Amino acid sequence: MTGNAPDRSRLVPTAPHPVLKKYYESEGDRQGFVTALFDGGARYYDWVCGIASLGSGQFYRRWVLAHSGLGGGMKLLDVATGTGLVARAALRILREPGAVIGLDPSRGMLEEARKAFSVPLVQGTVEALPFEDDHFDFLSMGYALRHVADLGVAFGECRRVLKPGGRLLVLEISRPRSTIGRWLLRGYFQQVLPLFTRLSTGSAQAELLMKYHWDTIAECVPPDTILEFLRASGFVEVERRVRGGLLSEYVGLKPAGERRERLGAAAQRMASSAGEMPRSP
Repeated sequence: MTGNAPDRSRLVPTAPHPVLKKYYESEGDRQGFVTALFDGGARYYDWVCGIASLGSGQFYRRWVLAHSGLGGGMKLLDVATGTGLVARAALRILREPGAVIGLDPSRGMLEEARKAFSVPLVQGTVEALPFEDDHFDFLSMGYALRHVADLGVAFGECRRVLKPGGRLLVLEISRPRSTIGRWLLRGYFQQVLPLFTRLSTGSAQAELLMKYHWDTIAECVPPDTILEFLRASGFVEVERRVRGGLLSEYVGLKPAGERRERLGAAAQRMASSAGEMPRSP
């Protein structure tokens, strides 16, 4: 590995959890299933998230963005924005609609996001971000890492579109370490929340979405694997912060000197090429 270039030789294709056969049959079916599931539950998503977080979700999102360094003058990309819950919190900090862009594969979720606020919204996936290199100061992903197809590809794309010195913040729900904590969380996500969702919305899709959330949490790769992929993708100052034994905040920086290294290498190539050119008589 040269300079700050990522060591991609260590990145074996890895999904965040194995194929969940009670929902879909193969890895190739994952994205289609997830997109359809979120499309079907989109109209109820904000309401269910509010219930799941006991009304504290938006306060926490805004707080963690500010605590992680988001501030005025920055440009943020919210990947897997869904209905825009994280993007809305970012907008309250940045106060410039053009400073926040949301991206999501689900058309239904983006339609709900457009009803809530006005920022640029793009349909797409984190594995193929439709943006130029070195474009954003800050990239966020809220509770969606469990739904990507490949951790290495996803983090590589995040790093690519960040400016040198830019920051990645990934929010996730992690399995509690204690047996009692896991039992309580499983009961809440598998029984209480799905039942309450079905009774209050009448939506089988919204109920299924809540059950699927727990299964992806239960089967997700351990935090150390996520940290390893962040480092192998070229992020530095990588860390995981844990709140209440449940909420994980993964943070990483794109090396600040990367642009200078690339410009220096390009200048050397140009100088070398110029030296090889025949002189005019």
